[in-house]
Amino acid sequence: MVKKEWIEKGFADEPVAESFDLKKEIRALCKEKNAVIMAHYYTEGAIQDLADFVGDSLALAQKAAKTDADIIVMCGVHFMGETSKIICPDKKVLVPDLNATCSLAESCPAGEFARFVADHPDHTVISYVNTTAATKALTDVVVTSSNARQIVESFPKEEKIIFGPDRNLGGYINSITGRNMLLWDGACHVHERFSVEKIIELKKSHPGAKILAHPECKGPVVKLADVVGSTAALLKYAVQSEDKEFIVATESGILHEMQKACPEKTFIPAPPTDGTCACNECNFMRLITLEKLYNTLKYEWPEVTVDPEIAKKAVRPIHKMLEISEKLGL
Repeated sequence: MVKKEWIEKGFADEPVAESFDLKKEIRALCKEKNAVIMAHYYTEGAIQDLADFVGDSLALAQKAAKTDADIIVMCGVHFMGETSKIICPDKKVLVPDLNATCSLAESCPAGEFARFVADHPDHTVISYVNTTAATKALTDVVVTSSNARQIVESFPKEEKIIFGPDRNLGGYINSITGRNMLLWDGACHVHERFSVEKIIELKKSHPGAKILAHPECKGPVVKLADVVGSTAALLKYAVQSEDKEFIVATESGILHEMQKACPEKTFIPAPPTDGTCACNECNFMRLITLEKLYNTLKYEWPEVTVDPEIAKKAVRPIHKMLEISEKLGL
């Protein structure tokens, strides 16, 4: 039974004995309940290692659309759980901690975005997947960092477009496509924090290192980069590259998969402007732990729900994204 104090906390806070084999019990619960664990690259390494599937936002959405599991446990932030629920309304979708929100999604409140869209009625609305279901419901097509350029370029050059909520990604897409999309003023708190000065210093210490950057980073960081791409694209480049050393400007969770795939290579996390930490972590992603994952599967809570009317509107731009991505071979 889910306790009242757990509901107030947003996760099942039942203690687990140190001698308890969490990984074994989690896998047993998955088998018993026909559950699949999906994890984003930004979660901690122990979660990634245990997941049935690890990927970026596009891959997670594609996988959710095809799974035959009865339960999807989304180890990531809340909007990812919402996306899975919208795509798979007949499945139970769980997120181990409802407090795992997203600063980028929160930077675009649906009410304010609705007024912005209403002020520009002749514009097509393209929204980044890092948005709430209510914001997606105001959108014509959803994109991820993996497919944003291709989807934007699928529209005629003269098309008037609103792009939200990430001003950095939107600005980057404008710069490489020659578009002049109208940008919502939102950003990711992790990608905003990278220090240009500290990256330059790192480069001096590691002159042979390639700089890999996510397009959610600020423009000056992107300009320093040798390669700009989605989390999955940066991982793919690192695996295929003959280079042996990389400075990585995105959430440091991806270094776990990079190091697993390329144990002989060196991956250096790009540091943030503030603090003394040498890496840049999403505090929301780090809320997902093995203990919470176990309790989530045990109690089948917290469950992600989406208002049916919002879901009906939000599913259309998500399906459109998946259709365009499939057509383009993404």
